[in-house]
Amino acid sequence: MSEAGEAEVVVVGGGHNGLICAAYLARLGIETILIEARPFVGGCASTVDDLGARFNICHCEHNLVRAMPIIEELDLATYGLKYVETEASSVCAFHDESEPWVIYSDIDKTLSGLAKSHPDQVDGYKRYLKDALPVARLALDLAATQPSSLNFAAKALQKKGQGLSRLIRWSRSSAMEILSRYFTDWHLIMPTISVGPTVWGLSPDTPGTGMAALGYATRHINRVGRPQGGSGSLTDSTRASFEAAGGRVRCGSRVQDVIIQDGAIKGVRLTDGEIINTRTVVAACDPKRVFVDWVGETPRKARKMVDKWRHLPVPEGYESKIDAVLKDLPEPTWGDKIRDAHNGLDPLGQTTIISPSPQDLIQAHEVRSLGKVATKPTMLIDIPSVPDETLKTVSGEHILSLEVLFTPYSIPGGWESSNEPRRWLDIWNSLMKSEGTEKIEKWRVMTPENYENEFSMHKGHTPSFGTAPLSTFFGRDKELTRYKTSIDGLYLSGAATYPGAGIVGISGKNAAYVVSQAIHDRKRLRVSK
Repeated sequence: MSEAGEAEVVVVGGGHNGLICAAYLARLGIETILIEARPFVGGCASTVDDLGARFNICHCEHNLVRAMPIIEELDLATYGLKYVETEASSVCAFHDESEPWVIYSDIDKTLSGLAKSHPDQVDGYKRYLKDALPVARLALDLAATQPSSLNFAAKALQKKGQGLSRLIRWSRSSAMEILSRYFTDWHLIMPTISVGPTVWGLSPDTPGTGMAALGYATRHINRVGRPQGGSGSLTDSTRASFEAAGGRVRCGSRVQDVIIQDGAIKGVRLTDGEIINTRTVVAACDPKRVFVDWVGETPRKARKMVDKWRHLPVPEGYESKIDAVLKDLPEPTWGDKIRDAHNGLDPLGQTTIISPSPQDLIQAHEVRSLGKVATKPTMLIDIPSVPDETLKTVSGEHILSLEVLFTPYSIPGGWESSNEPRRWLDIWNSLMKSEGTEKIEKWRVMTPENYENEFSMHKGHTPSFGTAPLSTFFGRDKELTRYKTSIDGLYLSGAATYPGAGIVGISGKNAAYVVSQAIHDRKRLRVSK
């Protein structure tokens, strides 16, 4: 065992990707320290205590990570991870109070519901699934595959090329363009648009957002689940798995810079002056902050890569969230319609997506650039304590989660003096049958400014890997697609790397594999000498 100030690998960033990377490394027998600036691990996948309740920092639907082998390979169930299954995947409702519809994991149940609410769109949904399901299955298989041209080609051959050509075409198109081929009613288009590219601040008309059109298809392949006790159960169990394998966690420690000598990593320096000696650093955080804040004198061979990142503009954040403790459960205006059409389905038992019209979404993009929030923003309404009663307060109260999209980092007069959060509650109230706001006992708001201050997200923005599959196939932007930078011993993981943002975790696993191979090769070379 090395001294406290030394390790084979230092992983910086205790979000789910950093934790997963560290856990795999430790299980491979590689001595690993994980550094996290906050007092607790989890990042935006964590669950925190406030207002006498437990709240998820971000949305708590786990779909993609459950399609990966990570949960089983890290034995997370042994360390407390248990999923609660919701009866439906999502309720799709709208600001214009038009007919809602429901997405189930079960295709037949989804189609049966659509036949009642949107009968003229059933055939389009069937055509969509015929085309989208093979693409979604291939995309998930590729996401779970260690990225290399050989591995990707082998996976495509294994699938007999099913979905490959369409995956390439869709990746070049916009989500709006693709979905418009199948649906003539915008009420069938906007829900997946609302939780697709718009979540990451992109217009659905943007070329390259086409893979977001797979939103419905993936929900039919993998059932949506919620970690019992909140999203943080995933990261807490991963930490336990990591520590059980001998890993060490350092919370409340912030990296000041990486130490580079002779073009290679020699250690990390913390803000309190402590140095941890290591030849390998995995930065599971925003690459721009790594290259701007941590890297001083750049090795010659890395200058092009570092300069690229240093000159990239910093986008503003785009999402805010209200958390509240409820005196009583509200009744949505669409509640009776959902129960009548779906055999008594609890309208509060899953996330409700409140989608704007295409015109309202255009307005949302326009006013966001002016530091304003749309009149009718995209909203995700969730009462997580309904499907998971462990999230009720000690006194038995329910909790509300209200996510609001297209909320800029900077607004006129600043967030502290803004009435916007109160307006969002008024919009939510208008969607309830009775005075919903009267059922709110206490509440708090997280704005892009809060995400910056509390989670080190520059301007409240989460960088997300958005490169086309072909770029990934050929290994362009190797620091993002292959996790290895041009600085010897410095690797990347996290949302900015393949396969991107969201609760997926495969970036952490892939980075661990690349690092372990490099360490193995280094040791083998040393022995041969």
